[in-house]
Amino acid sequence: MIPFLLIINLTAFGVFGFDKWQAQKHQWRISENTLLGISLLGGIVGAASGMILFNHKISKKSFLMKFIIVVLIDVVLLYRLIRH
Repeated sequence: MIPFLLIINLTAFGVFGFDKWQAQKHQWRISENTLLGISLLGGIVGAASGMILFNHKISKKSFLMKFIIVVLIDVVLLYRLIRH
């Protein structure tokens, strides 16, 4: 489980960084659903780190609300996984 979480968080961090880089160049972008999906798979720490470090999607309130929902879902799933 730990290797998977490490890989998914590094991937999330990289994807958020890449999307920010693409945004600065006015190039093709990664969809918000993909960003949220990677976060939902367990990459919330990497995604949050990428959002903060790259200052990406921080000012977009609709994305932040969806991201908070993803974080809550992940926390509930983690809690249920630990309990069983």
